[in-house]
Formats: sequence, structure tokens, C-alpha cells
Amino acid sequence: LSARFGNGLIDLSARANVQLRGVREADHGTLIGGLDALGLIDASTEAEARRNIAITPFWQDGDRVQVVARALTDALAAPDAPQTPGKFGYAVDCGVRPILSGVSADIRIEAATGGFLVRADGADTGAFATADTVAIRAMDLADWFLATGGAPEGRGRMAAHLARGAVLPERFREASATPPAAAVRPAPGHCAHGFLVGFEFGQMRSDTLAALSDCGALRVTPWRMLLIEGAQAAPGIAGLITDADNPLLRVTACTGAPGCPQAHAATRDLARALAPFLPTGLPAEAQLHVSGCAKGCAHPGPAPRTLAGQPGGTFNLILGGTAAGTPVASGLSPETLAANPASLFETENAT
Repeated sequence: LSARFGNGLIDLSARANVQLRGVREADHGTLIGGLDALGLIDASTEAEARRNIAITPFWQDGDRVQVVARALTDALAAPDAPQTPGKFGYAVDCGVRPILSGVSADIRIEAATGGFLVRADGADTGAFATADTVAIRAMDLADWFLATGGAPEGRGRMAAHLARGAVLPERFREASATPPAAAVRPAPGHCAHGFLVGFEFGQMRSDTLAALSDCGALRVTPWRMLLIEGAQAAPGIAGLITDADNPLLRVTACTGAPGCPQAHAATRDLARALAPFLPTGLPAEAQLHVSGCAKGCAHPGPAPRTLAGQPGGTFNLILGGTAAGTPVASGLSPETLAANPASLFETENAT
């Protein structure tokens, strides 16, 4: 479908979504029909918008992760499900150990002794739930978010709502959450459930995905990687990142100009040029974020270093912030940055 109705490029998002690129407007309806035939389309666009669930990929058939994910999916498909904003999401992180603390979510479901903890993002307490009540508690929390003004004008996030002073219902203040460990992004390579493979900027060609599907069942992860179930070694397929030390794992970049009409600057050639000069021995995720504009779509959160494209094709440099943050340097040309990668660190050392 990607090759027939798009440009053959497939992107993996930071919320484990699969995006087909280059779809022509005239082909959109036929593409949706093809996806529907594969069971990949919700009953309505409203249900699809609500079903924004990130699930730990390290599950086993019949385990509590599957139980919660199915219950939550059913609850969000109900006609009376909370009409939350489009980016409002849920994290099902009740595996052997929490692993999604670095993944964007508004309601988090984690393991607790004898059941589950349902908590608001940004809160250190939550409500205890059983397998029978976990989806109910999640819907209760989403309803509270809406009823207390968490989404004015149809937009809003849970952590920001709490930061503005919203007080959680007593039920969601009864159980203490285990202090989350620092989020450690899994790296490409062998793991207990198979083999993780990455891609440059989370993008692959449709024929690469087809070849991978011949290697085993695939699980999409929120780290722009795929997990090949049961695989013991890296498949011999071109275009994969299988080395945990690959410098491209340390940089994130959006499509940029000219592919994105909102981008002011090209991004990925610059990201490739700068990646080898980034520090090693640190968590791989987004040591550098190269964004074509201030929206920062590829990495909405803060990064150690962000280059944000500006009108005219130059970049702002932001340290420890987002693409919309206050720059420590402006007017940086891609040619200057590529010729002098050390300038990224000279500015940091001077602050």
C-alpha cells in the first residue's frame, strides 16, 4: 500500500505509530479501504483519535500488558468514552519493569502489588486498580481532566494541568507510585524477546518492511525501532541500524525542507554531518535535535542541543530546551555548522 499509494517511505514515530508518506489526495480513500481490509482502521475517526495508546513492546501472550491494552482499547471505543484532545494519550507500562517513562503520555498504567496503579502524568500518586477496574479508573481520570478544564479550546495535557494547580480526586491520591528510574532507551541488538533494529531518522522503505516481515512477527516500539520476535541475530537487510554505537542514534531530525512545507531549512543532511561529533557514552536518544522550524515535531520535548530552522535557512541553537526555546546563538548557517561541529560545544562551554 505504501508503494502503490505513497512514495514508498514509512516513518516510525515516537509514539509507536506507523506513517505512510507521500500519499496523494486522490488515492486517500482507496488507501483507507486497503488498510480497513487489513483490520487497521477504527470504526470512526473519533474512536481513532481517542485510541492513543503506547504499550511496552516487551509483552508475552496472555500477560497483564495484553489484558490492560485490550480493556483500554475497548473502553476508548465506547460511545461514552471521554472526548479528550487529539494528542492526549495513555501508556500501558505494566511489564516486568517500567520502560515508558520517557514516552509522552497523560495517563500511565503501571504494575502494582496485586494489580495496577493508574496515575496522572506528573503525579507521584495514583489509584489502585484490578484487571476488572483498570480501564474504568483510566476513564475516570480522563473525565476528571476534562471536567476540571484540562483542555480549554480542545487542547491540553495532563502534566500541564496539574502544574497549573489542579488537584486530583482523592481516589488518585491514595497509592504512592514507585519513583521512576531514569528512562533508558533500549538500543538495537538482541533482547529477551528477539532482536531490535533501528532506522536512520526512524524511516524505512516499504520493501525493507516487507523483507523484515519475512524474518518473523514485528512489534512497533516508541523508540523508532522494530522488534523482530524471536530473532537471535540481525537480519542481512540493507538500511537497518543494528549497532548500538551508530552515531545516527544520537540525533533526531524531522523531514525538513523541502519535504515539509512548514520547514524553513533542510535538516537531515546536516544531522548526518553532525552526528559523528556528538558525545559518546551517554543515552542515545536525541543528543541533538535538528528541526526545520520551531514546532519540533520529531522531538517535542527538550534535548541537550536543538537546532531550529529559521526563515532564510539558518538555525537557532537552544541548549536543554525545545525547538521553540530561547536560543543561545542565532543565524547559524548549515555550512558553518557542518564545517565546524565544535561550535555546538563552544557555545555550551561559554554558558
